[in-house]
Amino acid sequence: MSDTPGSGFSRRDALRRGTAATLAAARALSPALFAGCSLGIPPRAKTVNVGLLHSQTGPLAISATGLRDIELHAFEQINAAGGLLGRQIVPHAPDPRSRVDLFPKRARRLLDEGSVAVFGCWTSTSRKAVLPIFEEAKKLLFYSVQYEGNESSPFVVYGGMVPNQQILPALDWLASAAGGLRKKIFLVGSDYVYPRTANFIAKKYLAAKSLKPVGTAYVPLGDRDFSGVVKQIRESGADCVLNTVNGDSNIGLFEALAEAKVDPATVPVVSTSIAEDELRSLLPGHVKGHYAVSCYFQSLDTPANRAWIAGFRREFGHDRVTGDPMEPDWCLVHLWKQAVEKAGSFETEAVRQVFREGLEFAGPGGPVRLDPKTQHTTKFCRIGRIRGDRQFDIVHTSPAPIDPDPYPEIAFPGWSVDWTKGGITRGAEVDIDGDV
Repeated sequence: MSDTPGSGFSRRDALRRGTAATLAAARALSPALFAGCSLGIPPRAKTVNVGLLHSQTGPLAISATGLRDIELHAFEQINAAGGLLGRQIVPHAPDPRSRVDLFPKRARRLLDEGSVAVFGCWTSTSRKAVLPIFEEAKKLLFYSVQYEGNESSPFVVYGGMVPNQQILPALDWLASAAGGLRKKIFLVGSDYVYPRTANFIAKKYLAAKSLKPVGTAYVPLGDRDFSGVVKQIRESGADCVLNTVNGDSNIGLFEALAEAKVDPATVPVVSTSIAEDELRSLLPGHVKGHYAVSCYFQSLDTPANRAWIAGFRREFGHDRVTGDPMEPDWCLVHLWKQAVEKAGSFETEAVRQVFREGLEFAGPGGPVRLDPKTQHTTKFCRIGRIRGDRQFDIVHTSPAPIDPDPYPEIAFPGWSVDWTKGGITRGAEVDIDGDV
């Protein structure tokens, strides 16, 4: 049974009434109607299932709900234009509730119900939890969130930024005149795979420049008590903070920084996992003047971006915002669509063969290319300063999209991946918690 609204309800109604009310009403409908979508697909129409694996409750819902919504928007547009290979796409969206133990169960359910591909996961912990299921089933997972690299799978397409596209350019910018010539960097993150690996890479990069962080701190995902961390930041003499905290823990971090009167002009925080959706839950006075590093910002002033924002708001409400990783997610859906159309098949191996062609898509944030070697995408690196209206002034943009490198040599010597020539080349094992 689908977890998306049934054909008797528009998506806007479903969002307004809430998931519980929608499901309660949907149970009163016939199973045939509930299998359709808001376009009113006849029960006997040819359909194909796709999975959406995003937390709609719990600490990650602040970020992940937007991914579900932009995917629903993309699939509805595809359906309205005639579908894909003569079939209407039916999304199924069970809620893993921000719980790592539920992600594998929900993923298996989606595949057992016939999903030909799944778009989902936020944290690296959840992605790694479901990875064996996709590799065993030989089905594709499309992952749109920025992450730490140090991973490759023939059954994952990685649409988010990796450190050589995000964190390392941000460190270069901070050290530049434009970024304030900053050298005393404090690293703060949530305590799981992505922040620890990303900070290991950052430490290696800084060491190559004869620098080292003035401090590092981790807080469990979902925790909001950052008073001790902020005390460490102040006592360290840091002149900037690289923030890899995820989810609603950022509310606690910026509240503690504001209470301690940490001035962003003196000690700016550069966040890797804060976008416009997260800013809706953060007080402007707590975050104004700090920065985020992303591949996309809603304030990007181009006709393509303005049209994309307008289309999303028409469907979900004019109070909604776009951001990273919603824009990469949109691009992944359309790269998958291209691959399926060129393959003439939903089968995984046929689609992966098309990946070798290096697919391209003109996204709202600019052109995106799927690198056939790594199954990662090219990315612009953009740095934005947070405004009082919960938007960003873009203060830096890379001259061109940056090619992905999931195994930067500085941190993982001897490691590389090329799926056109057999896959992963392994170097020496690396201990990300070891000495740098």
